[in-house]
Amino acid sequence: VQLQASGGGLVQAGDSLRLSCAASGRTFSSYAIGWFRQAPGKEREFVAAISWGGGSTTYADSVKGRFTISRDNAKNTVYLQMNSLKPEDTAVYYCAADHNGYGSRYDRVYDYWGQGTLVTVSS
Repeated sequence: VQLQASGGGLVQAGDSLRLSCAASGRTFSSYAIGWFRQAPGKEREFVAAISWGGGSTTYADSVKGRFTISRDNAKNTVYLQMNSLKPEDTAVYYCAADHNGYGSRYDRVYDYWGQGTLVTVSS
């Protein structure tokens, strides 16, 4: 599975962005997808994950209620809708695929990673 994250950009606090993670490969629908982010000088952290069928989602406490993860298996794409953005959301956002299919907040279980897309939120 190859992953391509896109949709990042420069926005103001309170604005919204939608990130996309487009995947190649016929088995995409069997993978859970997670979003992670890494801010300058900080470790990579979990943001959100969705199970292979989309029936289960999980979020980091810092984004719960503001971000929504969804997937369209027909389009081989997972989305991260980010609302009410804050300056502390500034980071490079990565999507990753986990063959276990359930969606985990632990990056070590993910098999494939995209290249990342930069989100910058100004105050």
